[in-house]
Amino acid sequence: MFKLTIYFQVFLIGLLAWSQRTSNSEKEIIAPAITLCHSGPSEMIAFLDDPTFVAFHPSPIPFDFNPSGEMVSFQAEDGKDAQGYLLLATETSDRWLFVYQEWWGLNDNIKEEAEKFHRDLGGKVNVLAIDMYDGNVTSNPQEAMTFMRGADENRLTTIVKAAQAFAGKGAEIANVGWCFGGAWSLKSALILGETNIGSIIYYGMPVRDVEQLKTLNSDVLGLFATEQNISKAIIEEFAAAMQEAGKKLNYKIFDAVHGFANPSNPRHDVGATEEAYGMALAYLKEKFGV
Repeated sequence: MFKLTIYFQVFLIGLLAWSQRTSNSEKEIIAPAITLCHSGPSEMIAFLDDPTFVAFHPSPIPFDFNPSGEMVSFQAEDGKDAQGYLLLATETSDRWLFVYQEWWGLNDNIKEEAEKFHRDLGGKVNVLAIDMYDGNVTSNPQEAMTFMRGADENRLTTIVKAAQAFAGKGAEIANVGWCFGGAWSLKSALILGETNIGSIIYYGMPVRDVEQLKTLNSDVLGLFATEQNISKAIIEEFAAAMQEAGKKLNYKIFDAVHGFANPSNPRHDVGATEEAYGMALAYLKEKFGV
């Protein structure tokens, strides 16, 4: 990440100007970039210009999916409806799990993961996989890159708030997501305020701003991969920020690549996926009391 920041500075101010600066000036340039990195989800946009990061996202392997949920629409404050894939609890419940997509969009893999959580939580929790791309979905990495780069932060926040309103005033909401969605699992937890009861990040860029993290209403479970982008240093910075904010974080860095938990990913790691899912499920069962 340090190298990536330097590359952007070189691009912005020019190689000649850069060579004329002292080491103290270099520190002055780098510091604001590190502060901006604390924004979390938006920081991942910088990775789209990194071929190594893009290479971690080969096209998903097609598979047969037989849905048992349904697509629903709900009103958003900006006047444009939002939508998601809904699985209702077998009995009326205020427990909700919000599921956040990878950069591909709300595809069959995410819907299947939503169904898996719904089933393994005993059908006692409403599960909503939220469409953060307003209907855009792809299996092409270049197109996914375009969708992610073009995602508007204000619209994404509006979608989360629309989902919160759809769940209802008495809802207790936990969040889970992968990659882009992993970042939004934590971002959602911050947006939801007292409604939030938990957040699971699968190899997503975490918010590391202490003041933001102080507003969290829950602890966080982090399930990370071994990679250079969302690196061990970044994860440790997140852990330190959570501690300073007075919030609990439990995390593990798996010896597996980014995207390891996606069964449609050619680099899927079965063992790491099973262990991570076991941790995620146990976390959610404790949060929901099921």
